[in-house]
Amino acid sequence: MGYVSAASVPQPRATGQGEAVTARSGRRSLAAALLLGALGAAVVLLASGRTWTEGRVTGVGGTVTLEAAGGDVTGAPTGLAVVALAALVAVLAARGPGRRVVALLLALSGAGAAAAALIGAHDSAALDARAALTTGDTAARAVGLTQTAWPYVTAAAALLILAAGLLALRYGNTWPAMSGRYERDGGPRARTARRAHDPDRPEELWKALDRGEDPTDGT
Repeated sequence: MGYVSAASVPQPRATGQGEAVTARSGRRSLAAALLLGALGAAVVLLASGRTWTEGRVTGVGGTVTLEAAGGDVTGAPTGLAVVALAALVAVLAARGPGRRVVALLLALSGAGAAAAALIGAHDSAALDARAALTTGDTAARAVGLTQTAWPYVTAAAALLILAAGLLALRYGNTWPAMSGRYERDGGPRARTARRAHDPDRPEELWKALDRGEDPTDGT
């Protein structure tokens, strides 16, 4: 009997260690996802406001240099970055299948922003529109097009958002829910408060004696 009892003791301990490892892994993956997602979205928003393409057009007044920012070329990366930021918050508030749906949305936002940035890097429509506006000739086209590094910076930052979404899909089930502590009736704080005012607790008895009160007096 003693041997059976001793052999059964390590089992709860092993289970507790496994849960602790899972919790630590969940916290690390959550921190990584939040960092990657927030950083990626911030860089996408910044890079979309920079010059993506440059060119020139020749009109009556001579040759004019043209520039087009990322937002002029395509608004998709900016819009998807905003969606990604909202998804980062929502993935903490959601639970179960809902969290997986939001995580998938986060990943798709990153993939979509990266694709849009790479496609927009070689899009001349924005410069052609500026050429027509500058010369007053609707048939005017920009020439000598060059691309800056900003579209590729945008695409790389969008891949960080994609990575955050993949982390959420893989480890999201181990992450805590942001609203969980407020939805449980009698949560940790409430239980702590009740314990703190329990007159039968030893420390409360000693405090009563220090105040000159009789802790056995129920009146």
